[in-house]
Amino acid sequence: MRSTRIAVTAALVGALTLPVVSASAAPAQVPASMTDPSCTQGSWVVGTKAVTIRSKASATSTAVGVLYRDHKFTVHKTSGKWRYITDRTTGVKGWVSAKYVYRTAGMCLD
Repeated sequence: MRSTRIAVTAALVGALTLPVVSASAAPAQVPASMTDPSCTQGSWVVGTKAVTIRSKASATSTAVGVLYRDHKFTVHKTSGKWRYITDRTTGVKGWVSAKYVYRTAGMCLD
């Protein structure tokens, strides 16, 4: 009886350990579509009704305009939590908070 109990315990431990050992033996492969440079990122959007365009990348700097959700704009660069943009609807250039101007989620399919 005792030898049967030991054999069952050994088999159970072996069955539970095998997936852990075999799972860590081979490194995970990243699908090619995840690293494909031809995949484009999502487009830039204004995630609120409007966001203030500022002269510097600071919430206390002078407001130079307002970027509305329906305006067309170009993001030139990012600095910390700020994006330097050109509002193509009005021609105003300046900084907007990255909290409100961000990319939509992109997806690449094979």
